[in-house]
Amino acid sequence: MADRQLMRSIAAIAVPAVVTNITTPLLALSDVAILGHAGSAVLLAGIAVGGTMFNMLYWLFGFLRMGTSGLTAQAAGARCDTSTVLYQALVVAVGVGVAMIALQNVLCAAILGMIDADAMAAALAERYFRICVWGAPATLGILALTGWCVGMQNARLPMYTSIFVNVLNIALSVWLVFGEGLGIKGVAYGTLLAQWAGFMLALALIIRRYRPTRVNLERLCSGVGRFFRVNVDIMLRTVCLIAVTVWFTRTGATQGDVMLAVNVVLMQFFTLFSYFMDGLANAAEAIVGNCRGAGNRILENRSVRYLLCAGGIVAVVFTALYAGAGEWALSLLSDDADVVCAAREYTAWVVSVPLMAFMAFTWDGVYIGLAATRRMLLSMFLATGIYFGVYYLAFPHLGNHGLWLAFVCYLLTRGVALGIMYRYLPYSSR
Repeated sequence: MADRQLMRSIAAIAVPAVVTNITTPLLALSDVAILGHAGSAVLLAGIAVGGTMFNMLYWLFGFLRMGTSGLTAQAAGARCDTSTVLYQALVVAVGVGVAMIALQNVLCAAILGMIDADAMAAALAERYFRICVWGAPATLGILALTGWCVGMQNARLPMYTSIFVNVLNIALSVWLVFGEGLGIKGVAYGTLLAQWAGFMLALALIIRRYRPTRVNLERLCSGVGRFFRVNVDIMLRTVCLIAVTVWFTRTGATQGDVMLAVNVVLMQFFTLFSYFMDGLANAAEAIVGNCRGAGNRILENRSVRYLLCAGGIVAVVFTALYAGAGEWALSLLSDDADVVCAAREYTAWVVSVPLMAFMAFTWDGVYIGLAATRRMLLSMFLATGIYFGVYYLAFPHLGNHGLWLAFVCYLLTRGVALGIMYRYLPYSSR
């Protein structure tokens, strides 16, 4: 594969994936915006809590996308039938979704207890949860289908699905809230219907384009051990990621409302950068996984180099952007003078994050493509240990600067550890 063709392949996956990453949060944002104009702050609080409940659940099961993409890419590279991976992912997704519906009472009570919202907001959030939870099989199914499509080097189909879901959700929610006066129930039903419609659309498009072959029970069970091992590794990695994120938010809250707001605002810079890097990671999953499946070591190593270079370029662009326009962006994110003034003291950390983090994102995609998830999990264990170690040493002396130092060290450790393991481990055991 020529260098120019390789770069085109990376861009063909990364660009639609970035669009998908940016549009996906709009599903929750549109719900908030609609109820924000419904004339009640309580409704807004209820939807905020309800959205957080599902974010916590679906984030934990993000392995359905990542694990599926790597295994699919390897099967495609080896010119094997990828239908088995597709069906395995769908069975797990639908099964977990049905389990969430069956356990909705327990899940709702447990998550609301963790969030500790006030009584009225919690009641509205519970109403929202009990409607939207019926969309869990569809939402998790979309994750599985997205991972399969990425593994097949088709990032456009998930992009079209994401746009369709968001447009339909907005239209249905506006009609049900303002036309039918259903309030938070209207938003919940709009979201539920959009999720199922999006799942059916994605499934129909995949069937029409790829015509997956039928598989019997024996084929469905073949390789299921590897499928679950990969996904359990990714799920445990996600638990570590959630622990770091929750601790970061909790530490900001212990420093008062202003510092909590400062960290929330500054973290939006990292979130924006992550949308772009996750798109590049999707390209890494598909391309590196395909090379591994085909047994093409030379192309695999060259692809990794190009992906790291592309990640470095994205990081430099964002570093320059944040250094030059960070002050202006702060004023867009908040009009609270105290928050903006306090945030200026920590903008240097925001500027440093892209350069410290791009390797972690890129290597994650590479290792998912290789299905070397156990080593990815080990790097996350190490990075999480570094994070809490630096935090306990630095925070008592540096305050919020110590928290950001711990976060930057955590990101850098992930990238460096994965890079070292890739370089020094034998090819056969990578």
